Parts: sequence; structure tokens; C-alpha cells
Amino acid sequence: MKSFAELFTQDAVDSYWTDAKRPLACLMFLLPLLAVYEVGVLWIGGEQAASLRNGADFWMRDGLEWLGLELKCLLPVLLCLGLLGWHSYRRDPWRVSRETYYGMIGESVLFAFMLVFVGQFHDLVFRQLGHTPNLEIIPVENSVRTSRVVLAISFLGAGVYEETMFRLCLLPAMFASFRWSGMPNAWAGFLAIFATSLFFSSAHYLGAAADSFTLFTFSFRIVAGLLFASLFVMRGFGITVGCHAFYDLLVGVLMQPETTTAQG
Repeated sequence: MKSFAELFTQDAVDSYWTDAKRPLACLMFLLPLLAVYEVGVLWIGGEQAASLRNGADFWMRDGLEWLGLELKCLLPVLLCLGLLGWHSYRRDPWRVSRETYYGMIGESVLFAFMLVFVGQFHDLVFRQLGHTPNLEIIPVENSVRTSRVVLAISFLGAGVYEETMFRLCLLPAMFASFRWSGMPNAWAGFLAIFATSLFFSSAHYLGAAADSFTLFTFSFRIVAGLLFASLFVMRGFGITVGCHAFYDLLVGVLMQPETTTAQG
């Protein structure tokens, strides 16, 4: 294990900056979140486990069933295999240091707190414009009146599967489609980030358990989507998942009363 001084040498910082974005590091980072969510949903939900799954998880599983792939554990298996395949294609080293893992946790928490401050500023802007938001700080994922444990499990799933759907899958696909149409890289990247952030926000108002639409929550989720998409491009999938999950846990569980209806 490296000494404290060695952790902050220029070479170590440069190595961490690269290592944290690698698919294997992202997989090792999200595996505990994924395991707690999947086991928690099955353990608490039992035969009604589907009712506890977040929207992105439900939609992707529904899409797989539409394709005739009905194995219940297929989605998390495909996610893990996809990251392993990506890692193998890149020919990256098959190792993840503890320093990289701990650094990814630190970055995720740091960016989660940054989003809290963004939410507070967003709230202040709306109040200055004469609007009174329902909640000063809102979780990105919608939730219902329930226990903290169920909320925490749901928020972990939101971090993993919403980022899988909107950032890992949709963002590169949209970037490729814009590039195929002849757009320069910069414009294709900007439009892909903005479009996926708009879709991310809009998705929270679709379906049977959708939130009631308000301009405040809709615009905040676009801002959150822009942050997540930017993190995905600059810091990789793992830290993006961590930021999303930790933010939702922070404002949806730790900063909320024992029973609350969090609309966000």
C-alpha cells in the first residue's frame, strides 16, 4: 500500500485520473451498489419485487422481455458483461487499486455535495423570480411515503440504472447519430448531452408512478442531467453512478424526516 505522501505525487494523481475512468474500475465500484439494490429489492419485495424497481430499471427489463429475454437476472448480468467486454476491448490492466476505489468514493461524495449546492442555488433563483418550490432540496429520483431502508435501496438502483440507461447507453448512441449526420464533434457532444438531460428529466413524469409536473423539478432535473452527463464524459461511468446514488441518499434519506413524500 502506498504511503500518504506517495498518494499525492504527480504520477499518482495522473494515474488515478486515468484509472478511475477505466471500465473495470467502474464495474468494481458499482458492484456493491448493484448487489445491495438487487438483493434488497428481492428480499423486501418478494413476489412484488417489480413494484420496488425504479423506472429506468423497469423500462430496460421490459425492453428485454419484449425481445423475448425474460431471465430475471439478465439486466445486471448484461451490465457487468458489457463493462468487462469494454475493458477487454481497451486492453486495460486487469487490476484496480484500493487507492483508486477510495478516490472514486471521495469524488462521488464531493460531486454529490456540489449538486446539493446547485439545488440550493436553483431554489434561490426560483424564489427570486416569485415562485415557491415545494421542496428546497429534492432527490433526482422520485419516491413514495415509505421507510428509509426501502428509499435507500431504491436510490441505489436509480444511481446504477438511470445512469446505465441515459448516460452509458443513450448518450453515446445520440452522439454517434449526430456525428453520422455530419455534425462536428463539439456540436454533436453538446447536443447529445443536452438531449439526454432533457429526456432524463422528462422520464420522471411518465408512467403510473410518475411525479406531478412542476417547472421547478423539471428544470432542476435537467441541470442534474447536465452535471451527470458532463461527469460521464470527463470522469467516467463509475463516478457518475456514485454521484447520482450518493446525492439521492443524501437528500432523499439523510436530509428527510423518517416518513416523507419526496417529490423530485
